[in-house]
Amino acid sequence: MAEPKTIHYGLITSPIITEKSTILSEFNKVVFRVPLTATKPQIKEAVEALFKVNVVSVNTLVQKGKTKNFRGVAGRRSDIKKAIVTLKDGQSIDVATGL
Repeated sequence: MAEPKTIHYGLITSPIITEKSTILSEFNKVVFRVPLTATKPQIKEAVEALFKVNVVSVNTLVQKGKTKNFRGVAGRRSDIKKAIVTLKDGQSIDVATGL
Protein backbone atom coordinates (compact mmCIF):
# COMPACT_ATOMS: atom_id res chain seq x y z
CA MET A 1 0.00 0.00 0.00
CA ALA A 2 1.28 3.42 -0.94
CA GLU A 3 1.80 6.44 1.27
CA PRO A 4 -1.05 8.96 1.14
CA LYS A 5 -0.40 11.77 -1.31
CA THR A 6 -2.07 15.15 -1.50
CA ILE A 7 -4.08 13.89 -4.48
CA HIS A 8 -5.69 11.20 -2.33
CA TYR A 9 -7.13 13.72 0.10
CA GLY A 10 -8.85 15.51 -2.81
CA LEU A 11 -10.45 12.30 -4.10
CA ILE A 12 -12.36 11.35 -0.95
CA THR A 13 -14.54 14.39 -0.26
CA SER A 14 -16.56 13.01 2.66
CA PRO A 15 -18.23 9.85 3.93
CA ILE A 16 -21.97 9.54 3.35
CA ILE A 17 -23.75 8.52 6.55
CA THR A 18 -27.38 7.59 5.90
CA GLU A 19 -29.65 4.69 6.80
CA LYS A 20 -28.78 2.92 3.55
CA SER A 21 -25.03 3.35 4.01
CA THR A 22 -25.29 2.09 7.59
CA ILE A 23 -27.03 -1.06 6.35
CA LEU A 24 -24.30 -1.49 3.71
CA SER A 25 -21.61 -1.29 6.41
CA GLU A 26 -22.81 -4.69 7.68
CA PHE A 27 -21.60 -6.12 4.34
CA ASN A 28 -18.09 -4.52 4.54
CA LYS A 29 -19.12 -1.59 2.31
CA VAL A 30 -18.44 2.11 2.87
CA VAL A 31 -19.98 4.99 0.90
CA PHE A 32 -17.97 8.12 0.05
CA ARG A 33 -18.72 11.32 -1.85
CA VAL A 34 -16.15 11.82 -4.59
CA PRO A 35 -15.56 14.39 -7.38
CA LEU A 36 -17.40 13.82 -10.65
CA THR A 37 -14.06 13.35 -12.45
CA ALA A 38 -12.79 10.57 -10.13
CA THR A 39 -12.28 7.13 -11.66
CA LYS A 40 -12.65 3.74 -9.97
CA PRO A 41 -8.87 2.96 -9.94
CA GLN A 42 -8.14 6.40 -8.45
CA ILE A 43 -10.78 5.90 -5.73
CA LYS A 44 -9.43 2.43 -4.90
CA GLU A 45 -5.85 3.73 -4.62
CA ALA A 46 -6.93 6.67 -2.43
CA VAL A 47 -8.98 4.55 0.01
CA GLU A 48 -6.19 1.97 0.34
CA ALA A 49 -3.57 4.67 0.97
CA LEU A 50 -5.60 6.82 3.37
CA PHE A 51 -7.26 4.12 5.49
CA LYS A 52 -4.69 1.27 5.21
CA VAL A 53 -7.28 -1.31 4.07
CA ASN A 54 -7.63 -3.69 1.11
CA VAL A 55 -10.35 -2.75 -1.39
CA VAL A 56 -12.09 -5.59 -3.22
CA SER A 57 -14.24 -3.48 -5.56
CA VAL A 58 -15.50 0.03 -6.22
CA ASN A 59 -18.97 0.84 -7.58
CA THR A 60 -19.86 4.40 -8.53
CA LEU A 61 -23.07 6.26 -9.27
CA VAL A 62 -23.95 9.82 -10.22
CA GLN A 63 -26.92 11.31 -8.42
CA LYS A 64 -28.39 14.03 -10.61
CA GLY A 65 -29.14 17.36 -8.92
CA LYS A 66 -32.74 18.29 -8.15
CA THR A 67 -34.47 21.37 -9.53
CA LYS A 68 -35.66 23.46 -6.59
CA ASN A 69 -37.30 26.86 -6.17
CA PHE A 70 -35.62 29.47 -4.00
CA ARG A 71 -37.63 32.66 -3.40
CA GLY A 72 -39.58 32.02 -6.58
CA VAL A 73 -36.48 31.55 -8.72
CA ALA A 74 -35.79 28.12 -10.19
CA GLY A 75 -32.39 26.74 -9.29
CA ARG A 76 -30.62 23.43 -9.57
CA ARG A 77 -28.55 21.51 -7.06
CA SER A 78 -25.24 20.18 -8.30
CA ASP A 79 -24.74 16.56 -9.32
CA ILE A 80 -23.10 14.24 -6.77
CA LYS A 81 -20.91 11.22 -7.44
CA LYS A 82 -20.93 8.46 -4.83
CA ALA A 83 -18.46 5.60 -4.50
CA ILE A 84 -19.50 2.37 -2.77
CA VAL A 85 -16.25 0.71 -1.69
CA THR A 86 -16.26 -2.99 -0.78
CA LEU A 87 -13.55 -3.94 1.70
CA LYS A 88 -11.83 -7.28 2.27
CA ASP A 89 -13.52 -9.50 4.89
CA GLY A 90 -12.57 -8.59 8.44
CA GLN A 91 -11.57 -5.01 7.60
CA SER A 92 -13.53 -1.87 8.36
CA ILE A 93 -13.32 1.94 8.28
CA ASP A 94 -14.64 4.00 11.17
CA VAL A 95 -16.14 6.94 9.25
CA ALA A 96 -17.22 8.71 12.45
CA THR A 97 -13.65 9.52 13.53
CA GLY A 98 -12.39 11.04 10.27
CA LEU A 99 -8.77 11.18 9.09
